[in-house]
Amino acid sequence: MATRTSLQKTLGIGLTLGVTLLWLLGVIASGLVAQHEMNEVFDSALEETAQRILPLAVTDILNRENGSGNQRAPALQNHDEYLTYLVRDDHGNLLLQSHDANPEVFGTTPKEGFSNTPTHRLYGVSAVSNTIYLEVAEPLAHRRESALEAGLALLMPLIVLIPVSLLGIWWIVRLSLRKVVDFQQSIESRGAGDLSPVAENQLPLEFEPIAVAVNRLLERLHRALESERSFTANSAHELRTPLATALAKVQRLKTRISDEPLQHNVAEIEESLRSLSVLSGKLLELAKAEGGGALSQSPHDLVPILAMIVRDFEDQAPGRIVLSLPEREVNSFLDPDAFAILARNLIENALKHGSRSQPVEVSLKDKGVFRVCNGGDIVPPNQLALLRNRFARSKTDASGSGLGLAIADAIAKGAGMTLHLRSPATGRQDGFEAEINIAPIATGNANN
Repeated sequence: MATRTSLQKTLGIGLTLGVTLLWLLGVIASGLVAQHEMNEVFDSALEETAQRILPLAVTDILNRENGSGNQRAPALQNHDEYLTYLVRDDHGNLLLQSHDANPEVFGTTPKEGFSNTPTHRLYGVSAVSNTIYLEVAEPLAHRRESALEAGLALLMPLIVLIPVSLLGIWWIVRLSLRKVVDFQQSIESRGAGDLSPVAENQLPLEFEPIAVAVNRLLERLHRALESERSFTANSAHELRTPLATALAKVQRLKTRISDEPLQHNVAEIEESLRSLSVLSGKLLELAKAEGGGALSQSPHDLVPILAMIVRDFEDQAPGRIVLSLPEREVNSFLDPDAFAILARNLIENALKHGSRSQPVEVSLKDKGVFRVCNGGDIVPPNQLALLRNRFARSKTDASGSGLGLAIADAIAKGAGMTLHLRSPATGRQDGFEAEINIAPIATGNANN
């Protein structure tokens, strides 16, 4: 699996290494050129020294009174002698040498022109019909030391220039990609329900097609969600109205029939129509839950919504619900309609399948934990794991479609939350509990 890296980091490191390498290559090339030029200067100095000393040495040798024996040129004062010389005849006999000259450095026979030994660079020149030779020697170590000092002199500015170049590269890369980073953060920070277009006019030209494609995708997704919501609303109206009409007609027919067996059959039809009406409503809720739209683009306070839902159930089950609400608002990006459907299904499930002798506890905490708990028999673990599936029911005599918990779980998944189902309930020996935390949605989007 390929490791993904930041474009800013890749450009920064790549350009930094590239500039550093170019600097070093430039220093090496400059050092080689400087060394070549210095060798030419040193060779010229050797040649010039030999040509200056040779006439003086020849005059001194020819004017000697005691023959042609070897003499050492005196030094005016102690000093390091980088250039040393020997004057010899054509047979190699020493005639004159500088005070620090070492005859072993030179060859056994003198020669003209430039030559090298393992330790020295030599230059020889002759006079008096090739009978007197003068050779000047320079240590190669001196040349290497000079080349090294020149290379260090070229390298020293890099100690300052390379860090300055690195900082400059990182600053330019960061400045150049600032709009791209802002674009990335704007997409990353928006909630799952925010389908508004992203800003594209300030991006670099290379990234503008990406923003255009993202906006087109968001627009298509927005239209699809709106179409799904419209279809769900229209379907609910179109299905419920005929069912309600048929149910009303059956109820009127029931009141006009005096035959008891026929009246019983009509009652069964009435119950079937009522069950079909409830089932159609549940299926529409499931379609809405699975079709998206569980998140809204702005946060909403869910406390009054939950209070209104519980008041509606009070008419159906007076005194069975114990409601606990926080004193402050609990804001969440969970869509109010989606939360209403989720809460209704969880409370309805608790009222239907819970013990009628024990209250149904409904609570919403300050931190966004919504909990519905009822008494009753313990649901075995193998059945508890299946309750999230469609039309799945535990062993119970209560009526129901088996869609309530599936709808609640679909809404939770669509909103990026987790619906926890427990049996026995927390802190009890029996019962059933459903719990969901809406705080991550509220906190995550608020911080962004």
